[in-house]
Amino acid sequence: MELGNAADVYARHLADVRRLSPATVRAYRADLADLEACVRGGELEAIDVEDLREWLWHATKRGDARSTIARRTAAVRGFFAWASETGLVSGDPSVRLVAPKRGRTLPTVATAEGLAEALDRLAAGAEAGDPIALRDHALIELLYGTGIRVSELCGLDLDDIDRARRTVRVLGKGSKERVVPFGGASQRALDAYLVRGRPALVARGGEASVRSVFLGARGARLGARAAYDVVARTLGPVVGGAAGPHALRHSAATHLLDGGADLRTVQEILGHASLGTTQIYTHVSSERLTSAYRLAHPRA
Repeated sequence: MELGNAADVYARHLADVRRLSPATVRAYRADLADLEACVRGGELEAIDVEDLREWLWHATKRGDARSTIARRTAAVRGFFAWASETGLVSGDPSVRLVAPKRGRTLPTVATAEGLAEALDRLAAGAEAGDPIALRDHALIELLYGTGIRVSELCGLDLDDIDRARRTVRVLGKGSKERVVPFGGASQRALDAYLVRGRPALVARGGEASVRSVFLGARGARLGARAAYDVVARTLGPVVGGAAGPHALRHSAATHLLDGGADLRTVQEILGHASLGTTQIYTHVSSERLTSAYRLAHPRA
């Protein structure tokens, strides 16, 4: 079987059997497409470990991050393990492939003060009643107030929000459902959008947009790319550079820990499968604590 055809079958296996998220499946399929371009297609059985090493070497030469190369190594290992199990190849050429160690980098985090100022500006802009301004304010408040992923936010329907209990039900990675609380500021921004902004956007989209919480300018469900742009415009000036929705998620997690939340609670809120994933935020908080100590303590 040709590599491209096998990769398509594997992608369906990841989605239907392993039930990975669509974003993860797309990333793995893109990795295999990159391999296909490097080895110029051909039969799956003809690929050996030297082909795989050359592929990773090309990725290194063009400047791919270590984390990207590590993910690609994991993707191709999983693919060939599956191909071996299903009899598509007689041997697994990826078993001798060594992945580079991931360098741990601390996530971008905005200060609570900087975010408060940005949110105040959004609130002021929404006062005139423009539907997009009301939506953007509610979007940022909810992302920061809950720490949910941008894909989870874009997938929200009206019945996922319990305004009385101030909770939102989201479908996370691996189709795992969780309920996340949000605060008064998020509720006020959300109420203003749902009452004053969303009806005007619904009128532009018709029946297709009736259930979706967040809508685009034409009334359809808001896409992740459009939500990313809203966050980038808001957060960029706060952190002094490019920043997307994940930086807002990092900020929410760090500020929760700074405020005294325990690590298990933050893990549940973020929907992390492993506590180890959440623990990186303790390093962020420690950095901020050390910085504040050095600035303030007379014996620092």
